Formats: sequence, C-alpha cells, structure tokens
Amino acid sequence: SLRDRLTPQCECGAAVKAECYGIGGLPGIRALARAGCRTYFVATPQEGAAVRDTLPEAIIYVLNGLYPGAAAHYATHRLRPILGSPDEVAEWRAFAQTRNEPSPAALHVDTGISRLGLSMEEARDLAETSDFAPEMVLSHLACADAPDHPMNAQQLARFRAASALFPRARRSLTNSAGIYLGPEFHFDLARPGIALYGAQASQRPESRLHPVVTLEARILQVHRVPRGTPIGYGATYTAPRDLRVAMVAAGYADGLIRASGSTNTHAGMDAWLAGHRVPILGRVSMDMTAFDVTAVSPDIARRGAFIEVFGANRPVDEVARAAGTIGYELLTGLGARFARRYTGETASTQGSG
Repeated sequence: SLRDRLTPQCECGAAVKAECYGIGGLPGIRALARAGCRTYFVATPQEGAAVRDTLPEAIIYVLNGLYPGAAAHYATHRLRPILGSPDEVAEWRAFAQTRNEPSPAALHVDTGISRLGLSMEEARDLAETSDFAPEMVLSHLACADAPDHPMNAQQLARFRAASALFPRARRSLTNSAGIYLGPEFHFDLARPGIALYGAQASQRPESRLHPVVTLEARILQVHRVPRGTPIGYGATYTAPRDLRVAMVAAGYADGLIRASGSTNTHAGMDAWLAGHRVPILGRVSMDMTAFDVTAVSPDIARRGAFIEVFGANRPVDEVARAAGTIGYELLTGLGARFARRYTGETASTQGSG
C-alpha cells in the first residue's frame, strides 16, 4: 500500500476532492476511513462540509485556501484553510481573534509551481513580523511525476528553508508522485490523490498500481457496415473493409474524451471485449460511440452486452494517452449517467450507463 511505502514517522492523508477524483465521494471517503485515514484534503469548503457530515472526527484541509468572507463557514464545519496569501492570513487571524477556541490553519508556500501560496519573501516577512503560528506548512511539487526533473531537488531545498521559518508546524510536500521520490520528500504528512484511485502517478514502474475503477458501457446495437461506408459525424472514418460495428451507450457527455476518436489515418482509443481489443471508429458523439467488433463472436458482441472502456484489461492511463490527456481527466470527468457500484457497499448509486 502507499502507507507501507512511507517512513514510519510519516502520516498518510488523502486527497478526496472532486468526488474522490470521480469515483464517488461518500463511498470513497468511507473506504479510506475504514483503511485508517484520518486526514483529508478537499478543494473547496463545500466539499469539506460534505466530508464533515460523513466523518465527524476527521481533520479536513481546504486546498483552495480561505474564500473571502467565508471564515465562519469554515469554523462551523471545523475546516482548516490552507492559507495562500498575506490577505488570507490577515482575514483568518482577524476572525480567529473573535473566537474563544482554537482556529487551526495551514500555510501554503509556493516553492516553484507558481499557483497558490506565499512567496519565500512573504513567508519570511510573516515569520519575522507576526505571531501567526500555522499548524502545518505545505507546498506542492510541480514535476514529481518525472523523477529526474531538476525542479524536484530545487523545490525540496526551498521547502526545507520555508518550513524552517515555522519550526513548530508540521510539514507536507508530497503528492502521489512525490511519494516515489524517496523518504527525504515525505516529511510529516503525505497527501496522495490519484494513486488512491488506481492511476499511475509517476514515470517510475513501481507506481503502476492495481486498477480501482472499471468503466463499462452497454452495447445498444450491432450492425454491419460495408466497405467504403462512412461512420459517424463528419465522416472522418470510412470502413476499409466490411465491418461489424457496435454502437455503445457512452459519449462525451459521459466523460469519454472526444479527442479519443479515430480517423483512417489516426488510431484512437481501444476498448476491451472478451479478450479482444476493439478499436473506436470515428468521432465520439454526445451519447454514443462506435467500436469495431468484427473479430468478436456475435453471441458475445450483442445488444445489451458491456464493453470495458478501462479497467483491468485497459489501464485508464493508456486510454487517456490515446486521447492526448491523463488519467485524472478521465476519472474526474465521469458523468452522472453511469451507474456506480462499489465493492463492499450495500447499495449502488443509480445511473443509466
């Protein structure tokens, strides 16, 4: 497990933003809690409130920081903002001074990704001129998925310098890919995200994990398409020979990336059916997609059967690469029309996929 890869001194939290990266928020959170996770990272305070409703005793950090005027909402749901600017620090401190109870918050320092976070100069000024005491100092790696990238060492050195300004605070630097960079990156708390959901976080071979999500889509119809017949919008693909084509009930409205389609000169994604890779044919439509099932027995490739879009036989990262994207986008883009069924859960959420 990811936890086993960490040093014994490092806690393993979990990023559960975007409905646990598309797999479904509540079932994912419950599974993580059963596995012993006690610290969670969300993007927005609304996500944090939903986690709090499920896990009354969890520690919940909000990665997007403190929304203007929303401090009371954070306090009501016992959310810890990850403060990323001097203005956020000032607003949270002013709010905390009106309360007679602790108001813990983390501090985000930018060490090179140039998104959120205090600059090194701002962090140093805060440490020298203020009594603000963050509960945790956090930064985010830009290139951890490329183990040999020089930015990894640069950000590590900058984070050590930044966190040393607040010696009583816990420290957190590693995302999923950062875990594989080695113990010197782990500090006090790791916060994996995509690796928890079965996608490959790093170029390192050991980061290839067992799939967590299997996406299947129903065959609506199978029909014969003669050689020379165009298939789908724009007639971008023409059958090079007589084909049997399965029309499948999933399209870009469900999260299948439109760029994963094919032309006669460009191969798109493959799905999986009964031991066969079945190539996509033409463009992805809003609600359906065509696949070549010529090599599959008609009693298997039939109306009502399901093809595997990604899963144990077609890793999500391979399918994503065919669309010129990453597994994150496929998982987080899964639409509400897919029925979601969870191993170990007593019920499934409903959908029409």
